[in-house]
Amino acid sequence: MSYINKYLRNFKPYKLASHKVWTVSPAKRSEILKLDWNEATIPPSPMVAERLKKLILGDNFYNLYPSTYNEELLKLLSEYIGLPKENIQYFASSDSLHEYIAKLYITVGDPVLLLGPTYDNFRLTAEVCGAGIYYHTLNDTFEFDDCAFRDDIRRIEPSLVYICNPNNPTGTQHSVEFIHELLDEFPEVLFLIDEAYAEFSEISAKKLVRQYENILISRTMSKAFALANFRFGYLIASESNINYISSIRNPKNITTFAQEAAIGALGDVGYMEQYVAEVHEAQEQFIRDMYKLSDYLRCIHGAGNFVLLALNSPRDKQTLIQDLADKNIYVRDVSQTKYLAEHCVRITVGTRKQMKRVAEVISLHFGRDLDG
Repeated sequence: MSYINKYLRNFKPYKLASHKVWTVSPAKRSEILKLDWNEATIPPSPMVAERLKKLILGDNFYNLYPSTYNEELLKLLSEYIGLPKENIQYFASSDSLHEYIAKLYITVGDPVLLLGPTYDNFRLTAEVCGAGIYYHTLNDTFEFDDCAFRDDIRRIEPSLVYICNPNNPTGTQHSVEFIHELLDEFPEVLFLIDEAYAEFSEISAKKLVRQYENILISRTMSKAFALANFRFGYLIASESNINYISSIRNPKNITTFAQEAAIGALGDVGYMEQYVAEVHEAQEQFIRDMYKLSDYLRCIHGAGNFVLLALNSPRDKQTLIQDLADKNIYVRDVSQTKYLAEHCVRITVGTRKQMKRVAEVISLHFGRDLDG
């Protein structure tokens, strides 16, 4: 249609995954293992429910817009991150934050380089702003060539480079030293480091924002903190970048419920850390179980709360996805590259009990006994 933004007339939508959990009753929801969006597989800290119950009991706020400056929330974020609150701003999800970043830092025709295969929604967000999208893509064994990546930056001269660290869906992780070198070598390029899975990797470039203007770090509380339904994310950046983005941010878009949930979760960081430790143990055992099936699949793992499985053929991939779905286990059919689309599924890692169930189904699918 001629009315549509000309940059969107031939765009590729961001591919959504199964959401069967919302088509069944709450009682049956517990029977479903939703392992396709990398959400936490357990509820958040009980302190979240406590904050929300108190909020609901004082129900004289529904007709009001949310607080546009939550001092308590910023203080807790500052303590958790270990940086001054002047280096932090919160948003209604990291996806919303990415949209503001695109509005502020990308103009029509700007080249944007993505280190892929990676989270595809940012590609769409940049395209909506008229950016030209370029990729530096890992090979089929997901190996990273540092020199080739730097060569692409020099050749393309992007205005912005997007690096998901650790990367979704490959688990690839880059050191702080590597990011530090990029900031020094390419001072005219803005680097957006998506740290959605930082809690699972224990690597963060956050301290670099005190030294460099050409780095933005996006975070979410949807993963390790188990607040996906509340849509809460935040930016870590230099004070000047925080001021710039705050000047175009709509502060009314972060609901009171989301703010209170975030406060509750940040008030019980130990709960999150216990869950992360549980995920790491479950991930290690799940990987060991998958290695027993090396005749049928290749297990690709790195940092993050997920594992990538590469099947021998497209048919093997589809039959496994269907078999899992038949048993109420939903995994991600990734599609960012031809190899991923034909061979790979991404599986969110939950608790040890949950992953034992998944491993048993996969093993039986290939006619193997997990304990045999």
